[in-house]
Amino acid sequence: MGGRAVETAHAPVRRAGAPRSAFCPGSSVSKPQSKRFRLLQAAVAIVALAPCLAFSQAVEPVDLDVVAKIRHEAFNRSQVAANLKELTETIGPRLTNSPAYVRSSEWARNKLSGYGLTNVHDEVYDEAFGRGWEFRASRVELIAPRELPIHALPKAWTPGTNGPVEGELVRASFKTVEDIEKQRGKLAGKIVLLDEARAYKPADKPDFRRHTEEDLGELQTFPVPQDRDPDAQNKRLDEYRKRQELVRALNTFFAEEGVLATLSISSWDNGIVRVMGGGGRKAGDPEGVPDLVVAAEHYNQLVRAVDAKQAPRLRVDVQARFTSDADLPATSTFAELRGSSKANETVIIGAHLDSWHTGTGAADNGAGVVVMMEAMRILKAIDARPKRTIRIALWGGEEQGLHGSAGYVAKYLADWPAPTDPEQIALPRAFQRGTGPLQRRAGFDRFSTYFNFDNGTGRIRGIYAQENHAAVPVFRAWLAPFADLGATVVTTRNTGSTDHISFDRVGLPGFQFVQDPADYFSHVHHTHLDTYDHVVPDDLKQAAAIIASFAYHAAMREERLPRKPFSERDE
Repeated sequence: MGGRAVETAHAPVRRAGAPRSAFCPGSSVSKPQSKRFRLLQAAVAIVALAPCLAFSQAVEPVDLDVVAKIRHEAFNRSQVAANLKELTETIGPRLTNSPAYVRSSEWARNKLSGYGLTNVHDEVYDEAFGRGWEFRASRVELIAPRELPIHALPKAWTPGTNGPVEGELVRASFKTVEDIEKQRGKLAGKIVLLDEARAYKPADKPDFRRHTEEDLGELQTFPVPQDRDPDAQNKRLDEYRKRQELVRALNTFFAEEGVLATLSISSWDNGIVRVMGGGGRKAGDPEGVPDLVVAAEHYNQLVRAVDAKQAPRLRVDVQARFTSDADLPATSTFAELRGSSKANETVIIGAHLDSWHTGTGAADNGAGVVVMMEAMRILKAIDARPKRTIRIALWGGEEQGLHGSAGYVAKYLADWPAPTDPEQIALPRAFQRGTGPLQRRAGFDRFSTYFNFDNGTGRIRGIYAQENHAAVPVFRAWLAPFADLGATVVTTRNTGSTDHISFDRVGLPGFQFVQDPADYFSHVHHTHLDTYDHVVPDDLKQAAAIIASFAYHAAMREERLPRKPFSERDE
């Protein structure tokens, strides 16, 4: 789009046409002098200008007129709060392939089409991701030796009880597959505690916090990585496989044994129930028995009651069901703001649409979804005309291993040849190790960059450059107009555990923003408290403005965003 461009780097911004003398002393002549004096003065000026001439080659254009329009639209006509309420309180949690996920995808497509975006569609990334599942209610009660409601919620993809069941509460430990035989014949009709009690640990930090200047300063240092252990990845994968083998064996054993239900302790204290998946997502996998996570303070009481030989009994009623018998295809949602002179090149912004099932997926990652949708709405509303196509991606299956983004990258950008080892095939794509050199797809050279938002509600304080040093001055330039909103930091550090990694692992520029912690890791991450009330709408307005500006400027660069050195051995 048109407008007055400025050049920004480590110096104040300068509008086109402003005198260079304001930025490079000695670059202007104030009044006529003798010819000899003028030649001497010109020579001195050239020497003085040399650093500025070198500097001018490194500056990054920033269109402040467009930035101003983005900010005005973001802060005066924001739709993030209204959209987040609809997504989380009308549709609710969005477990991949659940009926609610399907509704959320339709909702997103309708919104994006309404904004005037093009190529709005869903796309399958896995033809047989797994079965649909949902739960409606969970009720657990201690009924002897006294009565007490127990705060517990089921793991995803585990069966319901088909009505209330009652049984004696017992303890059993299963560290390895070999432990199963020690319990065979002992647990029929029982409700089993699987974990030890855990001592309560009082919090020593505020529940909600912003980054301090000390925090941000620390982020701008780079810790030298330790030497790689060549066997570390193999060890991690071996541990993962052993855990998966144990889970499958236990699911089969509990069902055959006639166990009524199993209970585990929440990994967080203060009544917070942190719940993810269990059971059998894939058709044909053993489903197990009703499997619930219990608030730590309630779980500890149950352990003590068993240890004191009080013969505790529980009543459990879980309304949960598989919504399909066969594995269903899983999808992500896309839309575009079509580019002009470089329309076949892409800038992608994204967040994951799926969530876990006990909260409403507001911070993780409804916040990211509505921020990215808002960024696209803003660009369309201000009639932005980017050179490159800007694409929004709302990924599915992130919570189960970055499935949506990894599938997209493998299909359109790059991937290693599919593994042939059955154990590798069983791993999520992001964890698989291929059998040959990286295979680059047609879109690899047409891809510019990917920006991700997935750390809760926290406002943007900067960006992780993922050791892409050539991108650092570019990002500093793009952040400069948002310093008054607290976004100033470009750190060379890496960050992981979300969808930008699918791009980064094949050598493509993929980035996640530095966000204030808020209460993401104290209250909401994968817990039943991940609800609208734990989101700060003003944070999301700020994030949408910054991401809209980053996407626009990435789409307007003469060159693609720089790529860091990459060796296929890095994989």
